[in-house]
Amino acid sequence: MTRTPFIDNNIMPDRRNMLHAGGTGIGLAALGSMLAKEGRSAPLPGTLTGNLHQGSRAKRVIYLFQNGAPTHVDLFDYKPKLAQMHGQPVPESAIAGKRFSTMSGGVKGKLMLAPVEPFHQRGKSGSWVSNFLPYTARIADELCFVRSMHTDAVNHAPAISLMLSGAQIPGRPTMGSWFSYGLGAETDNLPAFAVMTSISKGTSCGQIFYDFYWSSGFLPSRHQGVKLRNGSEPVLYLSDPPGVDRNLRKNQLNDLAALNAIRQQTTGDPEIAARMAQYEMAFQMQASVPELADLRTESKTTLDMYGPDVLEPGSFARNCLMARRLVERGCRFVQLMHAGWDQHNSLTTELYNQCRDTDQASAALVLDLKQRGLLDDTLVIWGGEFGRTPFIQNDINDRKRWGRDHHPHAYTVWMAGGGIKPGVQYGSSDELGMNVAEQPVHIHDLQATILHLLGIDHERLTYKFQGRDFRLTDVHGKVVKGVLV
Repeated sequence: MTRTPFIDNNIMPDRRNMLHAGGTGIGLAALGSMLAKEGRSAPLPGTLTGNLHQGSRAKRVIYLFQNGAPTHVDLFDYKPKLAQMHGQPVPESAIAGKRFSTMSGGVKGKLMLAPVEPFHQRGKSGSWVSNFLPYTARIADELCFVRSMHTDAVNHAPAISLMLSGAQIPGRPTMGSWFSYGLGAETDNLPAFAVMTSISKGTSCGQIFYDFYWSSGFLPSRHQGVKLRNGSEPVLYLSDPPGVDRNLRKNQLNDLAALNAIRQQTTGDPEIAARMAQYEMAFQMQASVPELADLRTESKTTLDMYGPDVLEPGSFARNCLMARRLVERGCRFVQLMHAGWDQHNSLTTELYNQCRDTDQASAALVLDLKQRGLLDDTLVIWGGEFGRTPFIQNDINDRKRWGRDHHPHAYTVWMAGGGIKPGVQYGSSDELGMNVAEQPVHIHDLQATILHLLGIDHERLTYKFQGRDFRLTDVHGKVVKGVLV
């Protein structure tokens, strides 16, 4: 190799320069870590690091994401007209100019399908909830039902990506990653953004859990969602190898951090800092995760509230209880994803299973947070990527095969806690549940509202990538003030 000043100074430094650079790098890394913990580090452009844009009502979020799209007209959006028109062709005026999934095989001439189960008004608020969800019905006065949601996508993966990242095409940071980037972590022992997945047993309409549903996109990778496994060990390799104790492991990580700090000072690569933070987080999680996953400290009353599936690792009920334990210990954003809601031909069979597997635990989570004093500053969101069509997808004479197709034009989500008005029905769809009639709420509006509740102005939380300032809400979105306390 031909020696040049560049090689001498940057690739082959002498021992004195290497030790000097190493000492400086380690010192800067340690100083930055200490200042960040004290809230005195200078924020990166677009971040907050504790300096919120406005007062916050929520400190943390639990998103109960229902992959596959729950049917709003069978669960939350009561439409007497739909029952009256059962078996009649869908009015052309209701579908004119609307985009639907090609799986419907053409919308014109489709027959309207009445709700499968009866609806009743619940609680003092009088919110309509069907018999499919008896436990959710009992907490109706704690919930805000947004019945005027609408989206731009008609297929699952693009619609989920749009809901979670603000774009239909994968590659953008997801909601939890934006929160981690903007607000930082509340604890050194657990990730700021955790993800758990589940699916109903025996379902024929499961959805794939793509990794980009919790991706950090172009943000530093330390903001990536950490997916907890469904087995008895939520994280692999929690135990040290034989012959390696905690002190030895810590010394190894310190030495590795020192080498990484030298390299980071030389290259300026932010991913090196992310790697250092991830190594340290992994070390801390060796102690915190076993305690997190140990449910022996939970009372029988609490376990019974979540239902019998709570003792089964990987179940939705178990994940709901784990979500409460995570936020209790400082996790900022917990994303639960439960698949199986894609009832193209199983409304009278698998929809019952899906509701049974999720209803009790969803309601228990809200009640559990409330009785522990956590609901006031924890925002809980329940909903999918779109709704289901008010018309039938299959033969109306074959009840066992009744189904509904994807429906982006009007659907329902509910929220609770974290500054949301309880016992409210916001917005409405038309008399058939086909299109939004009043107070429309787009995906970007919901995202802007969630950020607002956390004290963030959605237009000011940005990250420059490829010459452009990106944000979760892209160039859209407005806060839905009608749902705020």
